[in-house]
Amino acid sequence: MPLPPLVEPAESLSVEEVRRYSRHLIIPDFAMDGQKRLKNARVLCVGAGGLGSPALLYLAAAGVGTLGVVDFDVVDESNLQRQVIHGVSDIGRPKTESAAASIREINPLIQVNVHTDALDNDNVMELFGQYDLIVDGTDNFATRYMVNDACVLLGKPYIWGSIFRFDGQASVFWAEHGPCYRCLYPEPPPPGMVPSCAEGGVLGVLCASIGSVQVNEAIKVLTGVGESLVGRLMVYDALEMTWRDIKVRKDPNCAICGENATITELIDYDDFCGVVSEEASMAAAGSTITASELKEWQDAGKDLALIDVREPAEYAIVKIPGSTLIPKGDIVSGEALSQIPNDKQVVLYCKAGVRSAEALAAVHAAGITNAVHVQGGVLAWINQIDPALPTY
Repeated sequence: MPLPPLVEPAESLSVEEVRRYSRHLIIPDFAMDGQKRLKNARVLCVGAGGLGSPALLYLAAAGVGTLGVVDFDVVDESNLQRQVIHGVSDIGRPKTESAAASIREINPLIQVNVHTDALDNDNVMELFGQYDLIVDGTDNFATRYMVNDACVLLGKPYIWGSIFRFDGQASVFWAEHGPCYRCLYPEPPPPGMVPSCAEGGVLGVLCASIGSVQVNEAIKVLTGVGESLVGRLMVYDALEMTWRDIKVRKDPNCAICGENATITELIDYDDFCGVVSEEASMAAAGSTITASELKEWQDAGKDLALIDVREPAEYAIVKIPGSTLIPKGDIVSGEALSQIPNDKQVVLYCKAGVRSAEALAAVHAAGITNAVHVQGGVLAWINQIDPALPTY
């Protein structure tokens, strides 16, 4: 959708800037005004890896006046297959330093800010507050949800991209004008269901395809030219060489940007996204249901043993109707395994899906192989089924 420019134009361009950006300046719909807005813009790239590499290079070349990069990692040889901002001589060097050197080589006229600390709940709000626009180049779900939630809470737009093997996705999320990431993906995938790029691989050039889309969208949002990807998802298949444009609508029941938002501050994203053991990940693969599926089973009268594996104090705050409390510790220790029936469909849940996955591994190991757990736990039940229930 067409949106107003995100930033005001700078007062002027220098002679050197006019020479450098002349190919932009002669575009009728961009011209001096667009370039002045880029000069005045402050953009932060989260990650200097596969997506961050082309994004940082082209944002710098385009003339974004202040360009920030946040990354705590160092350059590894395996990065060089796709992270083109780094070179062989950078192996072992902090990615922020390597990226900053490449950026300054491309465009010495812009300001480069490096942030070498890991992005987390303690620093994300203050850091994002220093910039107009965020470009998300992260590769894990916990950070993606944190980036989204921080941007929504701060009222900032951000450019999102995702890559895996031969497939890529990109969109612009701006809760003020359209959906956010949670509107598209309300819950993270079950633990172990979606491997990382390190586990599943990624075609190196895919980074350039999606990273370039991200920069294109960043320029449009900053300057107000063209139709942005707000409310649309671009899906790219490199093998078929196809692009699909999918409409994404704002979810009125979204947990953070909906009419009755239940998330009003940053949460524990590792817990929410299911950072669990390898055994738990293996158990959850193929044995995970959604809160909506659980409700369908209940409505159909399926014979269930619905077990809450949280602690008694949590159970007293809120519970899924029909559940019985058996804390995870008692299940994992084996003490309570005799309480879990073999003649019913066993369904485990916790707060957000992490502890129930751990309990599920123990239940499977005990021979109750038909047991499943609820993705997103009781929080997913509240968000999807009964928002009147309290959260904690």
